[in-house]
Amino acid sequence: MLRLQRTGAMPFGYEISGVDINAGIDAATRAGIARAFDSEGVVFLRRQALSPAHQVEFSRYFGDLEIHFLKQFLHSDYPEILVISNIVEHGRPVGQADAGRYWHSDLTYAAAPSRGSVMCAVEVPINDAGAPLGDTCFASAALAYDALDADMQRRLDGLQAVHRFDARYRRGAAKVELDAGQQAAHADAVHPVVLRHPVTGRRSIYVNELFTVSIVGFAEKDSRHLIDELCAHVTRAEFVYRHKWQPGDVLMWDNCTVQHLAIGDYGDARRRMHKTTLKGAAWASS
Repeated sequence: MLRLQRTGAMPFGYEISGVDINAGIDAATRAGIARAFDSEGVVFLRRQALSPAHQVEFSRYFGDLEIHFLKQFLHSDYPEILVISNIVEHGRPVGQADAGRYWHSDLTYAAAPSRGSVMCAVEVPINDAGAPLGDTCFASAALAYDALDADMQRRLDGLQAVHRFDARYRRGAAKVELDAGQQAAHADAVHPVVLRHPVTGRRSIYVNELFTVSIVGFAEKDSRHLIDELCAHVTRAEFVYRHKWQPGDVLMWDNCTVQHLAIGDYGDARRRMHKTTLKGAAWASS
């Protein structure tokens, strides 16, 4: 039976227990997971150890899946899975090594950003004491919006922001070579600064430090100041949950209401994660 609980100091999100994805889940359980996902933004299950096939099947319960444009990092048998890993085999990286090292929501540089993501922990690095490394932090942009004063909420109403794939490089992310088709598919995207969730209607801040480059109609200095102010606000400690991965974890996050950040504290210790991405649509403004 599906059970939901907050663990540790989670300000939002649920740990789900009483579910074995590999054994199959019925419609009522799927609906319960979907409700928790929509309302909280982050849900996770321990000790699932999904095969790639089961991960794809599970992810499809919640929507159609994207095939990531970084085709060099896709799973060889299941292209719906993007491999995130620092492992090198036969002289080639098996996955994208530096994904998520700055606060962001996935694919905000796209005209139709992803609705959500499902991550499965395959290999988790540990330190000499046996504690996991490579945590992922999640920030609730919905809680952050709720905490804004009324004047700031009114100020943000109707504003739009420009998001750019190449902006990641100014932050020091590793350069990814794109072919002509990939470059053409990733022109700038414009999204509302405040989104309305497609299911719950809840408002959230949709500005992030990795991809957001300007506020439409603002002078460059004013634009940068507002972006920095909002990014700092969203990622305040009281809005953040830090997930310590265990092998077999399955975690879902909502790209409408949640930003995330990968902690790269594991050096050469092996880390491998499999991520599927739920297709989205152009976001609605608040």
